[in-house]
Amino acid sequence: MAVVGAGDATPEQRELAEAVGRALAERGAVVVTGGLGGVMEAACRGAREAGGSTLGILPGHDRREANPYVEVAVPTGLGEARNALVVRAADSLVAVGGGFGTLSEIALALKAGKTVAGLDTWDLGDGAVSPAATPEQAVEAALAGAA
Repeated sequence: MAVVGAGDATPEQRELAEAVGRALAERGAVVVTGGLGGVMEAACRGAREAGGSTLGILPGHDRREANPYVEVAVPTGLGEARNALVVRAADSLVAVGGGFGTLSEIALALKAGKTVAGLDTWDLGDGAVSPAATPEQAVEAALAGAA
């Protein structure tokens, strides 16, 4: 399951992302992120603290750029194009906050027919992103969509 969102997330968004990462790990899911800070780091922290596994698909060439909670770091050298790899590596997505990079991941996931659950994120107005009021609701929606 991918957790996507802004690298410059608010404290509230980081808290939500950490809870999502933790809940995914508790359900046995591998948490896939873009491997950097903000939402990505918080989700990885939550997953690792719950004993889960994390995969960071990095935009640059250096795996040392990964946040300290990434268990497996994959440097791509693709910049923002790595967003497509984050989406393709996951069965579904949870989007927490985010800017245009997050919007691109949401769009790629929807185009690929994947479920996207959203917390404090883009509302596309057509119900394509399943809004969630809590991290638990977002995780349930993402896991149900991946089944």
